Amino acid sequence: MRRREDGTATVEFVWLTILLLIPFVYVLVAVFDAQRAAFGASTARRSAARAFIQAPAVEAGERRAPSAARIALHDQTLPAAAVQITCLPSPADCLTPGSSVRVLIRTTQPLPLTPSALGTQLGGITVDSTHVEPFGSFRSKR
Repeated sequence: MRRREDGTATVEFVWLTILLLIPFVYVLVAVFDAQRAAFGASTARRSAARAFIQAPAVEAGERRAPSAARIALHDQTLPAAAVQITCLPSPADCLTPGSSVRVLIRTTQPLPLTPSALGTQLGGITVDSTHVEPFGSFRSKR
């Protein structure tokens, strides 16, 4: 006795497409989120370094730099980041001619569609970005 299998190819195609397409779309969204986080961290580090260099004093720069980084990250709808500022070649030479400022931004972008009920440690993509901004050799000391 022969069995009829009319229409099963369509059903198998639909299920196979769903099973393969959903993980592919999820990975694609995760890659786009990681790229957005990298762009946001890059913009934040550059903004923080420029805000520090343009400050009238070191104390003002230490207040302005994290604020500038926070604004740049907010533009990309990214969570707050850790901002680390280091004066080169030494902290005593900050904002003097020939010195530079290194800014490190570290942020963690959570994976897309991760339920918050499972906690923040479930997964994420950590992005680091470093920028060195020279003060300039021919500027006056502040």
